[in-house]
Amino acid sequence: MENALICVVEDDPDIARILQTYLERERLRVICAADGETALQQHRSLNPDLLLLDVNIPKKDGFAVLAEVRRRGDTPVIFTTAMAEDIDRLTGLRMGADDYVVKPFNPAEVVARVKAVLRRTSGAARAGVLRHGPIEADLSAHLARVIDPEVGPAPLNLTLSEFRILVRFLNAPMRVLSRAEILDACLPDNDALERTVDSHVSNLRRKLEGAGAIGFVVNVRGVGYRLAAGA
Repeated sequence: MENALICVVEDDPDIARILQTYLERERLRVICAADGETALQQHRSLNPDLLLLDVNIPKKDGFAVLAEVRRRGDTPVIFTTAMAEDIDRLTGLRMGADDYVVKPFNPAEVVARVKAVLRRTSGAARAGVLRHGPIEADLSAHLARVIDPEVGPAPLNLTLSEFRILVRFLNAPMRVLSRAEILDACLPDNDALERTVDSHVSNLRRKLEGAGAIGFVVNVRGVGYRLAAGA
């Protein structure tokens, strides 16, 4: 948990500065964003471990930011807001927030909640489970599946090469991987050509989409592939 990267999304510079000070005392790294668009840009480029997210922020409000973050994956989000009504709290939690802190708050309590959410959400990673959106790979069991909240998990029948490629994608979601990089990481024992990667990735995409994970594997023309936020 030490050195975890926290994105503080807060348009009040005094509150942002106080939160940053308290978080850094606990050896957490901090980046700040004063509006929703900047927060989403930082989320995409820096992949923070957790977002402390105000609701009433410029350009995109906190609910819109949370919705986009959830389309991209499972980054933990704690709302920090003056909206204290139960309906606001329920809305945030139903949209996928991991916790909800009402202003004015004790910054030490916010840090305690951050650490609690990091402990809780890092449990799956410690157990060898990688997730991105509905896609999950269990490294110890060597199983992959797509989880639909309404119908439950759909197992993926992957070859060894396809499973390795999926794990590579899950370890670097949203980052473009070149064919050469995928070949070196996932097919090290083969004398395969880079075009063989296209065949494996195409089969992986077909199996993901057959299980309901549409639009996650994206071809970046002239570069390679990336695991995107889905359709």
